[in-house]
Amino acid sequence: MPKQILKAFFEVDVHLEGDICILKPNLEEVQSAINRAASHVLKSTKNVQNWNQKDQPEDQREPFYDWIAKDKEIVKVILLLTGSIQGTKNNVNKFLDGFESFNWLWKRKIDENLKKFHATNPQLEDFEEKLREFTCIEDEVLQIQSFHQIGALSLKTDNVKGGLKKWIEMWKNAYAKDLHKRASTLLEALTDDMKQIRLKIDKPVKDIDSLGSVMQAFEEIRKKESEIEIQFRPVIEMYNLLETYLPEVMDKDEMDASSILDKDWGNLVTESISKRNDLQGEQAGFKKDLIEGINVLVVDVQDFRKNFEKNGPMVPGIDPREALNRLRMFSDEYSIRKRKFDSYYAGEGLFGLPHQSYPELV
Repeated sequence: MPKQILKAFFEVDVHLEGDICILKPNLEEVQSAINRAASHVLKSTKNVQNWNQKDQPEDQREPFYDWIAKDKEIVKVILLLTGSIQGTKNNVNKFLDGFESFNWLWKRKIDENLKKFHATNPQLEDFEEKLREFTCIEDEVLQIQSFHQIGALSLKTDNVKGGLKKWIEMWKNAYAKDLHKRASTLLEALTDDMKQIRLKIDKPVKDIDSLGSVMQAFEEIRKKESEIEIQFRPVIEMYNLLETYLPEVMDKDEMDASSILDKDWGNLVTESISKRNDLQGEQAGFKKDLIEGINVLVVDVQDFRKNFEKNGPMVPGIDPREALNRLRMFSDEYSIRKRKFDSYYAGEGLFGLPHQSYPELV
């Protein structure tokens, strides 16, 4: 015949309070309640008369209490009852000690552990391993039965499970937010790079300088094409990991931005090809203007040098103030020609022309 399992008589909550697991109410309070109940029940029998005393005078009738007090078996039961809960104390403490395996959640400091983690130069796989570890611990907590019976006690674990889950969430959030910070920084850098390139491409081409800016953007795209997948992949994988383990960390706009990196880059490449095709018909005109500008600058620089030697600040006999004024004036004139030189030099590189020298500027 199978052993009969008695139903629990008392429900007690298990709480995580501070850094220990406790019962609410505790065993002493439960035992005290039982003792009071037993005492009240016994006292109530003083007003209940025993059987077969109908013919006895009222003041000579024996109360039921006297009969109970003489019965050894009943006295034994009462004694067992008044110490019943204390008898389960060892088993209860053993059950509560089982939660000690989680005490690292509050005994270790999250910031210090995260700092040590940083010192190992963690990769995405390391973050994934940590987040998976916290999720497994969370699953372990969820596997704890909501009720655990010990003798007449039913220990309810919902509160302690909730407390443990909060601690696990704190650890998981700390590592997830750290990963999110890294992912966000990389995403922002990538999107800003594409934004700057797009601004250069969209800039109207009116002269050699603006043409050079656009051509520079084309060159940036060409160089990035071979490595862009390597740059995008870690960011996309970081956000996929965050979405799996902690989607509430990110807002929708950020998730959208990370998910369409490839699409945005593809659109940028398409725009650059279209812009390059549009410029091909205009490049001959820019090249002609460049050559004409160089020829003009060669003559202008020669004239500027002659004028500097004839009327510059080094002319003998002028006073210091006049020399300083002339120096400022020629410095401004020199800056104008230097800007043209830089612009034409870049233009020569664009069109594959030999670089014109201007020895008079030296």
